[in-house]
Amino acid sequence: MAQLDFPADLKYSRDHEWIAEAGEDAVVRVGISDFAQDSLGDVVYVDLPAVGDTVTANETCGEIESTKSVSDVVAPVSGEVVTVNDDVVETPETLNTDPYGAGWLFEVRISDPAEAEALMDADSYRQNVESEGA
Repeated sequence: MAQLDFPADLKYSRDHEWIAEAGEDAVVRVGISDFAQDSLGDVVYVDLPAVGDTVTANETCGEIESTKSVSDVVAPVSGEVVTVNDDVVETPETLNTDPYGAGWLFEVRISDPAEAEALMDADSYRQNVESEGA
């Protein structure tokens, strides 16, 4: 297995999404982990929620297609979508090359900060991925 990256400043879901810590305005950035993009293979299509949509933690809110599979985007937290990364929709392969930078998916104003606190830190997520037999 390739050496995967798990930035320590992010929180992770069991569904392999990440969030960047909430700022004062309770907005977090959401993306997929290096493990997720590596598992998917070459990403060819991304479908994301629209600005103004409400997403619910642990529910599907989008889709990522690769040359070998289709995977749901599962919201790691609940709230209102305030920004969508149109660049990743136009150039989905960015998810493969920069999943924690230019490959972010959307931003959400969190409705329940406890959901963000319940997500895994990088060490816990790494152990979770390794226990899945990655």
